[in-house]
Amino acid sequence: MTNNAADHHPGNSVAEGSHEGDFGCSLVDLRTLMELRSSEAVARINDTYGGVQNICKRLKTSPVEGLSGNPADLEKRRQVFGQNFIPPKKAKTFLQLVWEALQDVTLIILEIAAIISLGLSFYHPPGGDNELCGQAVAGAEDEGEAQAGWIEGAAILFSVIIVVLVTAFNDWSKEKQFRGLQSRIEQEQKFTVIRKGQVIQIPVAEIVVGDIAQIKYGDLLPSDGILIQGNDLKIDESSLTGESDHVKKSLDKDPMLLSGTHVMEGSGRMLVTAVGINSQTGIIFTLLGAGEGEEEKKVKKAKTQDGVALEIQPLKSQEGVENEEKEKKKVKVPKKEKSVLQGKLTRLAVQIGKAGLIMSAITVVILVLYFVIDTFGVQQRPWLAECTPIYIQYFVKFFIIGVTVLVVAVPEGLPLAVTISLAYSVKKMMKDNNLVRHLDACETMGNATAICSDKTGTLTMNRMTVVQAYVGDTHYRQIPDPEAILSKVLDLIVHSVAINSAYTSKILPPEKEGGLPRQVGNKTECSLLGFVLDLKQDYQAVRNEVPEEKLYKVYTFNSVRKSMSTVLKNPDGSFRMYSKGASEIILRKCTKILDKNGDLRVFKVKDRDEMVKKVIEPMACQGLRTICLAFRDFPADAEPDWDSENEIVSDLACITVVGIEDPVRPEVPEAILKCQRAGITVRMVTGDNINTARAIATKCGILLPGEDFLCLEGKEFNRLIRNEKGEVEQEQLDKVWPKLRVLARSSPTDKHTLVKGIIDSTVGERRQVVAVTGDGTNDGPALKKADVGFAMGIAGTDVAKEASDIILTDDNFTSIVKAVMWGRNVYDSISKFLQFQLTVNVVAVIVAFTGACITQDSPLKAVQMLWVNLIMDTFASLALATEPPSESLLLRRPYGRNKPLISRTMMKNILGHAVYQLTIIFTLLFAGEKFFDIDSGRNAPLHSPPSEHYTIVFNTFVMMQLFNEINARKIHGERNVFDAIFRNPIFCTVVLGTFAAQILIVEFGGKPFSCSGLTLSQWLWCIFIGVGELLWGQLICSVPTSQLKFLKEAGHGTTKEDIPEEDLPEDMDEIDHAEMELRRGQILWFRGLNRIQTQMDVVYTFQTGASSLQGALRRQPSIVSQHHDVKHVSSPTHVALSSVNSTPTTSAAAAAASPPAGNQSGECVP
Repeated sequence: MTNNAADHHPGNSVAEGSHEGDFGCSLVDLRTLMELRSSEAVARINDTYGGVQNICKRLKTSPVEGLSGNPADLEKRRQVFGQNFIPPKKAKTFLQLVWEALQDVTLIILEIAAIISLGLSFYHPPGGDNELCGQAVAGAEDEGEAQAGWIEGAAILFSVIIVVLVTAFNDWSKEKQFRGLQSRIEQEQKFTVIRKGQVIQIPVAEIVVGDIAQIKYGDLLPSDGILIQGNDLKIDESSLTGESDHVKKSLDKDPMLLSGTHVMEGSGRMLVTAVGINSQTGIIFTLLGAGEGEEEKKVKKAKTQDGVALEIQPLKSQEGVENEEKEKKKVKVPKKEKSVLQGKLTRLAVQIGKAGLIMSAITVVILVLYFVIDTFGVQQRPWLAECTPIYIQYFVKFFIIGVTVLVVAVPEGLPLAVTISLAYSVKKMMKDNNLVRHLDACETMGNATAICSDKTGTLTMNRMTVVQAYVGDTHYRQIPDPEAILSKVLDLIVHSVAINSAYTSKILPPEKEGGLPRQVGNKTECSLLGFVLDLKQDYQAVRNEVPEEKLYKVYTFNSVRKSMSTVLKNPDGSFRMYSKGASEIILRKCTKILDKNGDLRVFKVKDRDEMVKKVIEPMACQGLRTICLAFRDFPADAEPDWDSENEIVSDLACITVVGIEDPVRPEVPEAILKCQRAGITVRMVTGDNINTARAIATKCGILLPGEDFLCLEGKEFNRLIRNEKGEVEQEQLDKVWPKLRVLARSSPTDKHTLVKGIIDSTVGERRQVVAVTGDGTNDGPALKKADVGFAMGIAGTDVAKEASDIILTDDNFTSIVKAVMWGRNVYDSISKFLQFQLTVNVVAVIVAFTGACITQDSPLKAVQMLWVNLIMDTFASLALATEPPSESLLLRRPYGRNKPLISRTMMKNILGHAVYQLTIIFTLLFAGEKFFDIDSGRNAPLHSPPSEHYTIVFNTFVMMQLFNEINARKIHGERNVFDAIFRNPIFCTVVLGTFAAQILIVEFGGKPFSCSGLTLSQWLWCIFIGVGELLWGQLICSVPTSQLKFLKEAGHGTTKEDIPEEDLPEDMDEIDHAEMELRRGQILWFRGLNRIQTQMDVVYTFQTGASSLQGALRRQPSIVSQHHDVKHVSSPTHVALSSVNSTPTTSAAAAAASPPAGNQSGECVP
C-alpha cells in the first residue's frame, strides 16, 4: 500500500498522530494495517510497530488488564476511531411505499377508467339532447342530476387512494417491525472484553478500538483485531473471502482477525483495531450502499498498483441495472419452497385472478354487444357524430363495470391477511420466548412433523452438577468427603480441573441470598469447578498461580476430539499435560490409573472393560454424563512434536471419572406428550453416551416402554446408512429414520445427514417438515438445512443464531410447542380469511356478471363493489387474522406440505353460503320492488338518481357478509361459531365498526355510493336476511362432507411433479415464494454483497490460475454474468488498489477487493 503515514518511522508516526487524539496510530494507519494478510501483516506489525505489544502501547491499552473503562477515554476513542455500529440502509419513505402500492395493475386500470369517466362527465357535446341518440339522456330530468356524473369517477379515485394508503401503511409498519426486530437481535448480542482486569460482557455496539476482547469457539467476531494470545484458533472466513477452508490463526503466521468471521475452534484474546464502518465488513457494507448514490458513481474504476485496471462493476451502472432487471424478470422455478403457505397462496391468487380476468372480459364484451345490437340493430338508429361522446360514455361505463368485476374477483386482501397474521403472531410469539428472525418460519412450524432436539439445555436444565465420582478404586455414590481422598490425588484433581478448562468458565456467588451459585461459561466445566469447591478446595488460587499466558499448549475442545488437553512447562524443562473428556474416549487412551494409595498402576483393556461395566454404565443408566480426568508427564530431555496430536494425547494416566447430572426440565415431559398428540415425532440427537441418552429420553417420554424404537450411536447409524464407498444411501436411511428416536454420540455431520435424509425422504404419503434445535457452532449446517431452525438464546453461539430462523430466548423445549401452536394458528387464520373472502368474491362476481348481462348495469355499482371488496377485505383480514390460538390446535395432525389451503369442508361452506346469498340477491333484484312496494331500479338510464331498490340489494349483500364473517371463524365444521369470540377484541371491533360504517354509507352516502336512505322496516328486513346466514351455516354443517364427492380442493402446494425435469437445478437450493413476491430491501442488499464477492473470487482465480472457485460456485447464477466484467489480471504481486489520497470510496473498494484478491490462505501467488 502506498500509504504515507504507514511508511513513516514509528517515531514520526507518533508525532504525526498527536493531533489524532494522542494515540500512536491514526485511523488510516490501522485501516491500512488491517488490509494486509498473513506473513505481510506479521512483517508490517514487526517492522513498523515493533510487535503487537507496541501497538497496544500506542493505543494506550494493556494486553492483560484491558482498557480502564473510563467514560471520557471511551468517548474519545469513539470520536477518533468511530463506533462499532454499521448504519442501516435508509428505510423506504412512506411516499416511496405509496408509489409502489400504486404499481398494482388492477388499480392502474381502475384509475384510467375513472379518469376517462371523469373527463367524459364534464364534456357536454352540442346536440347531446337529440332524441336520435336513443334513451341515452332520457331520465336525466333535472339538470343538477346530469351534473353529478363526475361523482362516480371521483368516488372510484377516492377509494383507490384509500386502498393505496392502507397498503402503504401496512408495508411501512411491516418494515418498521422488521427493523425493530433486527435492532432487538443486535442489542441482545453481547461480547466478552477485559476492562480494568475484569472480564465483562458488553453489547457489541460498545466495543471500542483498544479493547481487549476474549474470543472463543462459536463467536461471530464483532470487529477487526490482532491476535494477542491464541490456543489452536481456527476461523471460518468464508463470509468475507468465499474460501470454505478454515484458516489457522497464530501470532507468528497470521494474527489478523476480521469482523463478521466465525471462530470454529479454539480460543484467544485480540486487540480491537477497527470497528464499525472501518472494519472489513463495514467497508463492504459501505460499498454496498448504506451510503448509496454518490459512492457508486466513483467506484467505476479502481487502479491497481501495476496500473492494470480491475473493474468493479458498480451496483447501479447501466449493465448492473439491466442484469437486475433480468434477474427480476426471470421468476425462478420453485426449487424447494421455503414457505409452504406463500407458495400455495401465490398459486391460488393467480388462479383466481385469471378466472376474474376472463369473467370481466366476457362481461364487457356482452354489455357492448348488447348495447350495439340493441341501439343500432333492433332500433335501427344511425350513428350520429354528435352522439359519439354519449356512446363513448356508455362504453366507459361498461368498461368500469368490467374492471369492477375484476377488482372484486382478485382477492387483494390475501397478501394483507398473510402479513397481518404473521406480523401479529411474531409480536405475540415474543411473549412466548420465540424471537422470530424469518417471518415464514412461524407458519412453516405449524406444518412440522418432526423435531430433532438437542438434549443439553433444551430438554434438560443445563445446570450441571457432579453427583458421583470414582477415585482410587472406590465408586462414591455422592460427593466424597475431602478427608477420604489422599492429598496428592486431591491436588491433581484441583490442578487438572482449574488449569485444563477455559478460564472464562467460573462459578460466581448467587445473585440472591440462599440461591444457587451462578455458573458462567461452559456448563460442564462449571460442574467440575463446582466439584472442586465441594471438595473444599479453591480453583481460583491455582489459576492465579498459572495465568493463561503460562499455558504452553492447549488442544481446545471441539466436536471431533470430544476432549480438551492443556500442557504446562515445569521449571526443570519437563512437561505435564492434563486431559479431560468423554470417559469412553479418554479411557481408551489411558494405560495407567491411580490406585487407592495414589500410585500409578497398569490399566489393561480388561480392566477398562470391567470399569465400563461396573462404573460407567451404572452412572449412564441413571442419566449421568461421565467425564474422565487424566494426565501425562513428558521428560525434559526431548521436546515432543506437539502437532502430532494422536501421539501426544495417548499413554495417559487416569485420575478420576465423575458422573454429572443435568436434570430434565420439569415441564418437558408434558410438552413432548403434546407434540406426540399433535402428530409430531420428537427425536433426541445428542453427543452424550447412549446409556445417558436413553435414560434421559425415557424420563422425557421420547421413549415409551413397550414400543420398538431405535436408539443408535453415531457410528452404528453411519454403518447402517452408508454404502461401501461411504456415501449416504437414501434407501438405507429410509429404513432407519422412521423408527429412530435417539441418536447418541453423534457428530454435527450426523445431525445434518439425519435432517437432510428425513427432508429428502419419499417414504410416507407426505414430505416431512423438520424442525431442529441447536446451540453450537457445529449445528449451523443442520439448522440451515432444516425447515425451521431453532437456536438457543442463552447457551447458543452467534453462529448458531445466525443460521437459525427462530431464537428461543429461554432455551426451553416448551417454547417450541408454543411455536407449533402459533404456526398452526397462522395457517388456520388464513384459511378462515380465504373462506370468507372467496364467498364474497364468488357472489359479487356472479351478481355483477349476470346483472350486467340481463339488466345492462351491474346491480352493485363500482364504488359499492370497492367498499365491499377493499374495506371489508382489509378489515376482515384484520379480524380473522388476529384470532388467538387455542390448545385445541394441538389435537390434530399437521397438515403437511401438499394439503390444499381450501379443504373440502371449506369448499362446502363457500359454495353453500354462495347459494344462499345468490338466491336472496336475485330474488331481491327481480322481485324486490313488488315485495317492498317500491320503484324498480332496473334499466335506469345513465346518470339517474340512486334507487331504493338497488340500495336494498347492496345493503342486504353487506349484511350477509357481516354475519358470514362470524361463520368464517370456524373452518373444520364446528357448530359453535361464537366460541371464544370475546377473546378477540379486534374481531368484535371490526364487525361493529363495519356495521356502523354501512349505516352511514346507506343513509348519507347518496350519489357517490349510489345509495338512497332506507326506512326502519327495510333495515330490519336487511338485518333479518343477514342473520339468516348464521342459521343457514348450521344447516350446511349438518351436511356430511364425505357425501359431497364432487367438491374439489384448491390451493395445493407445488409438488415436484409440477416442475418440468429440465427446470430442476442440480443443487436443490432453497428459494422462497415470499422472496419472489417481496424481493425488496434486504434481498437486493445481499445480492450486491454476493456480486462483489463473486467478482473477487473470479479475479483471484484468474490470478492464481488455480481452481479456487469453491466460494464462487455457491453463487453459480451470478458468476456467469460476471465473467466478462473482470479484466485479466496478471500482476506478480497481489492486487492492491490505489493510494488513499484518491476518493475515500476507492480505498474502501480497495479494502473490499484486496484481501480476497491477494493470498487468502497464506500460500504464495505465482
